[in-house]
Amino acid sequence: MHTVALVVFPQFQALSLSLGSVFECANLLLGDPAYAFRLVSEAGGAVMSSQGFSVNTEALDPAGYDTVIVSGYLEVGLPGQSLLECVLAASAQSWRVASLCTGVFVLAEAGVLAGKRATTHWLHAPAFKKRFPDIQLEEDRLFVVDGQVWTGAGMSAGVDMALAMVEHDLGTDLARRIARKLIIDQRRGGENSQLSALLELDPRSDRVQLTLAYARENLRSDLSVETLAEVARLSPRQFSRVFREETGQTPAKAIESLRVEAAKFMIETSRHPVEVVARETGFGDRERMRQAFLRAFGITPQSMRQAS
Repeated sequence: MHTVALVVFPQFQALSLSLGSVFECANLLLGDPAYAFRLVSEAGGAVMSSQGFSVNTEALDPAGYDTVIVSGYLEVGLPGQSLLECVLAASAQSWRVASLCTGVFVLAEAGVLAGKRATTHWLHAPAFKKRFPDIQLEEDRLFVVDGQVWTGAGMSAGVDMALAMVEHDLGTDLARRIARKLIIDQRRGGENSQLSALLELDPRSDRVQLTLAYARENLRSDLSVETLAEVARLSPRQFSRVFREETGQTPAKAIESLRVEAAKFMIETSRHPVEVVARETGFGDRERMRQAFLRAFGITPQSMRQAS
C-alpha cells in the first residue's frame, strides 16, 4: 500500500485537505486500498486550520512515507527550525516529495529544492524569487514535476496534482474515473497556466457564461457575433452590448483570448505542426495565429515552442 502523508501546521489552508479525496476515490473505485492517507504534523495531536477548526494528526515520521506533501498556509512565513528538520528527514526517506501553494517555501528552506524547478501560487512568486533566487521558479505552471519532487500552485491545483500522481502510479483510466466521480469537467496538466482566460473575463449573467462555455468547447467552429448571440438567445446588437458591459471586451477579442490560451497549451504540450494547432483552435491559418500570439505574448508560436 502506498502511504501519502499531508503535513499540516497551525493556520494551514483547509482547502489543502481536498486532495485527500483523490486518493480516497482511488481506493473506492479499485475496491482495494491502494493508498493510505495520513494527516501528520510535527508533534501530532490537534492542529488548527486557517478557518478555525482543528484536525487530528499523527506525529511526522522522520523515516518517511511513499509520498509526503507539505500543505499551504495563508501567511508567507516559515515554521520553526525543528519542523524544517523533520520535513527534510522525511523527504530524504520518501519516494515522492511535494508541496502545495506556500508549502514550497518550507521545501526550499529545508533544502529539498536545491537544483530543482518549482512553482507556487502566482501571488507569492515575487516573494519566493526574492528569498530563493537560486531556485528556478516556473511561476505560471499549475504544478511542476522535477524528479521525485512535485510542487503545486494555488489550493485547487492540489486536486490536479493528486490526479496526476494517481495517473503516474496506477494509470490514466483510473485518474479519468476519479475525475468523473469528483465531477471535474476538465483535467488540467502541470503545463496549464494558473490564470485562465475565462476567469479573467468573469461574466456575471448565466447567458454570457453559457456563451463562453460554448465557445471554449467549439473553438474550431464559427464563433461570430451572430452565432454567439443565438446561443445567448439575444439579438446580435443586444448580445454585443451585454457582453461588453459584463466583460469589458468585445466578443471578438474574448474569443481570440480563448483561442490563444488553447493554442499556447497545444504548442507547449504537443509536437503538432503549427498549421494543425491553428486549425484545431479555430484560427484557420498560421498567420492569423502568429499575429494573435504577437499581440498576446510578444513572440511567435515558433519561438514559444523553441523555448518550451
